[in-house]
Formats: sequence, C-alpha cells, structure tokens
Amino acid sequence: MESIKCKNLSKTYHGGKKALKKITFSFKGNGIISIIGKNGAGKTTLIRILSTELMPTSGSAYINDIDIIKTPELIREKIAIVPQEARPIHWLSPKQNIISYLMYRGYGFFESMEKAKTALKKVSLNSNLNKINRVLSGGTKRKVLVATVLSSGAKIIFLDEPTTGLDPISRNELWDVLNKLKKDYLIILTTHYLEEAERLADKVGIIDNGKLLAFDSIDGLRKKIKYNYSLKVQGDFPKLKSYHGKVIKGIDNNYQILTNEEGSYILSKIFIKKGIRFSTNQISLEDIFYYMVKKPITEERVEEDEW
Repeated sequence: MESIKCKNLSKTYHGGKKALKKITFSFKGNGIISIIGKNGAGKTTLIRILSTELMPTSGSAYINDIDIIKTPELIREKIAIVPQEARPIHWLSPKQNIISYLMYRGYGFFESMEKAKTALKKVSLNSNLNKINRVLSGGTKRKVLVATVLSSGAKIIFLDEPTTGLDPISRNELWDVLNKLKKDYLIILTTHYLEEAERLADKVGIIDNGKLLAFDSIDGLRKKIKYNYSLKVQGDFPKLKSYHGKVIKGIDNNYQILTNEEGSYILSKIFIKKGIRFSTNQISLEDIFYYMVKKPITEERVEEDEW
C-alpha cells in the first residue's frame, strides 16, 4: 500500500525567503491528494521536495517508509512527475514520446513500446498513437504527459497544475481520466482550480504563505469551519439585527453568509419576504478556502520558487 508522510518540512531560500514552514501531514492508500493555495504559497516547492528534486532546509519526509531526504535514489524508481512547465516533445508522436522517456529510465526498446501502448490505452489515446504531438489539442497533450508517467510503472505520481490553461471540455476529460486512475495510484496534484480539487481529491491540503492550514477531506474541512451552508446575496446587503453566521464581502461587492442549517432556513425566509436576491448551497471548497485564507485564489501563472 502506498504512503506519504511529512513532519515539520521546511524550506528557506537564499535571501531568507521561507517557502515552507513546518509542513506536517500523512496519507496511506490509493487516491488523490490535492494541494491548493494562492500564487507563491509553496505548492510547487512542496512537490519538488517530495519528488526528490529539491532538498528541504529541515524536517523529514517518507514515501512508502523510505526516507526521501537521506536515500532519494531508493524512491525515484517508485515515483514519476509531470512538472508545471512540461510539454510533450513536439516532433514526436505520443508513442515515441513515451518510448524515449522509458528508455531514458533504463527500459529496453521493445519493453518500452509495449508499455507505451498500454499506458496510452489507459488514457483513451489509442487513436492518437502515431500522430505528431504538435498537431494535438492542449487537452490531448496533457493526456500524453499523464500516459508518459503511467508507463513508468510508478504507483506514486506528482502532477503540478496539470489542467492549467485547458478549456472546460478538455479539463473535464482529464478529470475523468484521473478519477479512474486514482483507484490504482496515489496521485499528488497541485491546482488553481478549486472545483478540480473538490471533484477529484480524497484529501485536500490548503497552503498559505508556506503554512499548511488544513489537511482533510471536503467533509472534514466543512466540520473544521463549523458552517455547512453558504448564502450569497446579490446587490445591496440587508441590514439585519443578526446574521446567524459569518458575513464575508467578496471582491465583486457581493456578500456571502456562512451559516448552519438553521441559520440558512431563517435567513432564506427573511430574504424571500424582503424580496432580496440570493442563492443558498452547501458550503463549497471555494467557500472554505476563502474563509481560511481570507483572499480569493487566482489563476495567474507566476514564478513561485527561486532556484
């Protein structure tokens, strides 16, 4: 059974920038861990340390009970990573791309060819085996990258913002692929898309300014903030004696009230009576993130680390 464990994992870059501050969490089994946070929160630093690309300043980390800091060479055959900036080699086909990758990892040509076919079948790319990568859509290219790391036989896969820049249809197609794969793999992914984390993740880690604010399932996160309903008010915010929850002003000048089931019922009756436009839903990961971090997440691509 796959496992990952961090204890007091910290990273300070030259100049004193603290990218990670005593990160501690553990997970055992197959599934998806999603790490979310604003730009510069420390997501990519964490992924690079866990995938043995970067040494931490202090703390410990284990994958399958192997110390990845003291003996990184023992774990590299068991993991695979798709970095944020990764792209398939544009003059190769998906099959050739994977064969090249596997031969670089030490496999022979014929074994690599069979593994490439199997991996491409897993992500439903049989019909694109021999097309040149440069003519493929953005979503299909990302699937090629996922198939590439699957071909390695690694059971622990790191995906750094795998769907950034994809259109909604391509993103949903890749989500379907990842949902199927998580039954047999441990996947650690970072993302700017909170809907992506909510739809895919078995556990969500919320990082802000290098600190891990929470690490839990969606239901577990809801319990942590003590609210399970969200009312969003459009237009002028009503003056009430009691709001039965926590009021948050959004960046679009709309308002949100986080409340419990009873508060949602009371406020809904008041808003209907006053003719106030509103919507009510079970609290989402976006609501939880905004509550914990106090700022909305952005989709801008920036350089997070200094290396």
